[in-house]
Amino acid sequence: MRARTLLNMMPSLLLLTHLPSHCANWPSWRADIAGSGKTTEADVPTEWGPEKNVVWRTPLPNRGNSTPAIWDDRVFVTQPIEAENFRGLMCFDRADGKLLWKSGVTYATPERTHNSNPCCSASPVTDGERVVVSFASAGICAYDFQGKKLWNRDLGPIDHIWGHASSPVIYKDLAIVYHGPGPGSRLVALNKKTGALAWEWKEPLWDTRDRTDGFKGREKGAVDGTWSTPIVIAANGRDELVMAFPTQVIGFDPATGKQRWCCRGLSPLIYTSPFFGDGTIVALGAYSGNSLAVRPGGEGDVTESRRLWHFVRHDGGVGSGIIRNGYLFYHTIAAETACLDIKTGNTMWRQRLRSDARQANSWSSMVLADDRIFLPNKKGDVFVFRASPKFEQIAVNSLGEDTDSSPVISGGRVFIRTHKALWCLGK
Repeated sequence: MRARTLLNMMPSLLLLTHLPSHCANWPSWRADIAGSGKTTEADVPTEWGPEKNVVWRTPLPNRGNSTPAIWDDRVFVTQPIEAENFRGLMCFDRADGKLLWKSGVTYATPERTHNSNPCCSASPVTDGERVVVSFASAGICAYDFQGKKLWNRDLGPIDHIWGHASSPVIYKDLAIVYHGPGPGSRLVALNKKTGALAWEWKEPLWDTRDRTDGFKGREKGAVDGTWSTPIVIAANGRDELVMAFPTQVIGFDPATGKQRWCCRGLSPLIYTSPFFGDGTIVALGAYSGNSLAVRPGGEGDVTESRRLWHFVRHDGGVGSGIIRNGYLFYHTIAAETACLDIKTGNTMWRQRLRSDARQANSWSSMVLADDRIFLPNKKGDVFVFRASPKFEQIAVNSLGEDTDSSPVISGGRVFIRTHKALWCLGK
């Protein structure tokens, strides 16, 4: 009798082993509130192609740079439709890629941006009940899981020659977003349930007269700015909101927005978000910019007391890196990848990632599964290499479609948003 019962239950047991677990959620850009870019999943495919290990491919109506967010059986993607002046949020079934709903706003007022940075470049964030998105000049919006708009907050226009890309984060009852760059830039915390203003920190005008980065000599302020997404970390028994601004990294109390510390030495131009690991915050400047590492948990100006290393005219890119087991992994815009000792900044290795694509540059950010790093280039080639002080490339896989998004790993599958489609890849 017992054997027969187990046989009858076997189909259900097999189904349960293939369902995504709650820990497989990827609720925000770079996986979590700390912006780690990491998953604990180990059984992740490392080989795929247009006809290999494709679970599904769903076409998208327009290009876009944002990264998906995943909660249980739902995949959320911010999506512009440029011809219709539409900025929206799309929800897909993670099992088959079917579109469940689309919601958004129409914003016809012209907004400046880089020709490779369409609107809706900010990624969504969810807490399992609501999805919060930044539509830049069109405001911050929250939707429920059925696509109903819960609230909208108008923070005014964003005006910068290269547009907007910073993604919101959810911290307890707050949705925190950087509304910038450009005039009137600020960090804003909104009640995630109502959109009511909880606090704001107005960004000052930074002194960049003595800049030493790759844009030295250009018109002052013409290309200054940050496209960083803030992170929240635990340090010295307290939570800290950390953001990379022009010329410095700043730590805040995430509950009140009060500034706790700053570390000077960064570039006036910042693309990457700060990333944290092994008790260390790393911030990279763009285009031969200045980079630094600092220990969190201080008070006031900690440049002399807590900064671990500082590089002038360094080589940080657009995408953010990974910290693992005492080593920092990052890449330049040209997809040259490096491994540094996190405490000293000493270089362990440098390697240019090559593929058959002529345009091998990368705007994407790294993600980590087990000891493997996944990094796309702009032509849709995804490099897989070991997160180790000794370089080892495992694979390079092409989808044949351009992308500036970053991979997402959930339930043993890899999700990649290209300029043409949303892909789900699995064994």
